[in-house]
Amino acid sequence: MNINTSYLKENDVIVVATSGGPDSMFLLNYLKNDSRNFKLICAHVNHKMRPESDLEYLLVKKYCEKNNIIFEGYEILEYHSDNFHNEARVIRYDFFKNLVKKYHAKYLATAHHGDDLMETILMRIARGSNLSGYAGFKEIVKKDNYICIRPLIHLTKDEIKDYMDQHKLWYAVDNSNAEDHYTRNRYRHHVLPFLKSEDKKIHEKYLKYSEELLKNNDFIERQVKNISKKAYVNNKIIIDEYLILEEFVERRLISKLLHTIYGDDLFLINDAHIDLIDKLIKSKKTNGVVNLPNNYLGVKSYNTFEIIANNNEVINNNNYEFNDFLVIGDYEFSKVDNIDDKSNYVIRLDSSEITLPLYFRYRHDGDKMKVKNLSGSKKIKDILIDAKVPTNKRDLIPLLVDSKDEIIWLPGIKKSQFDKDKQDFCDIIIKCERKEKDEKEKLI
Repeated sequence: MNINTSYLKENDVIVVATSGGPDSMFLLNYLKNDSRNFKLICAHVNHKMRPESDLEYLLVKKYCEKNNIIFEGYEILEYHSDNFHNEARVIRYDFFKNLVKKYHAKYLATAHHGDDLMETILMRIARGSNLSGYAGFKEIVKKDNYICIRPLIHLTKDEIKDYMDQHKLWYAVDNSNAEDHYTRNRYRHHVLPFLKSEDKKIHEKYLKYSEELLKNNDFIERQVKNISKKAYVNNKIIIDEYLILEEFVERRLISKLLHTIYGDDLFLINDAHIDLIDKLIKSKKTNGVVNLPNNYLGVKSYNTFEIIANNNEVINNNNYEFNDFLVIGDYEFSKVDNIDDKSNYVIRLDSSEITLPLYFRYRHDGDKMKVKNLSGSKKIKDILIDAKVPTNKRDLIPLLVDSKDEIIWLPGIKKSQFDKDKQDFCDIIIKCERKEKDEKEKLI
């Protein structure tokens, strides 16, 4: 079969995004049988949206146990957005990135194939996008700390399914894929069959089209970067410099800024958003705001334009279970055996005094904590005010709670009465670090 993984090396550590469907089970099976002895971590997310999902979770886990593959599962217990697919995608990729970090993996492998690429390109043409958006997605994408690979991009869905059926390999069947009320499914059921009837190798033509667009996009990006150095600084558009650029370059800068927030997920963003931002920047208003997807705001303030989180609402109501390592927002939490630090960035706990497991979540109205060395409880809101935390940052700080939702720690700010001094007994030590978006910005 037409799969190229020559870039992979002996004993590489690979996190494999595995839904349990034919595509991801094919990929997991293919990598398992490779002679280079990869260390595989199967990352499975149970979305809890179908009656079969719990059984599929167990069957994927059983497959991994039988084949000596590390299994990591995550269950989404509730959703807080009207856009289920987008919220689920964000949760999935946060989970995958946590596993990459936990296992020091070099690669995250996903099972996107040639049909997926065709569907993505067609949908983006219909919605409107930019040059890189029209290209769909890359086979290999370098991220900050890992490489995302899509080894099946040269295969079709039928080739994958035929292989799985011929070799009698188990995979889950998602019946929702047969429903036409999802946009992608309509392309899959009606447009792709017509294109394939015209040319059985049409997916290869789309892949070549994608690669050509990406080459052109990379070249243009280098030129735009040279032209616009003064107009784009620290993820902000400098308006007086922006206004003297050619329209094409202006729109590229807006796309670049949007990419810092939305990454490659260009289904959320289309030409209308770029037009809206451009209109605000060029308006005579000294200050102005535009609403953007996923609770973000585009903010014009005198001579700058930037994108910030809209903190008038709670950003995320999910509870994130903590075991040994967790990334949530800009915060990174890790369990350590010993550390000299006695600051508010480290907490020491006696597990017999709390109810495990531990979770991180964002604050709720009325939250209170029993502050260390202080009698009684104090509202989290008041603690943040006393610490002079800016209003727009207060909903971005995750809280550590136990299974009874007792607040144990406000990282970097205050610790509860559950915190132990260094000389006291403790069997859980958690360290907090933050990835700064601006090197000049201090940890709150």
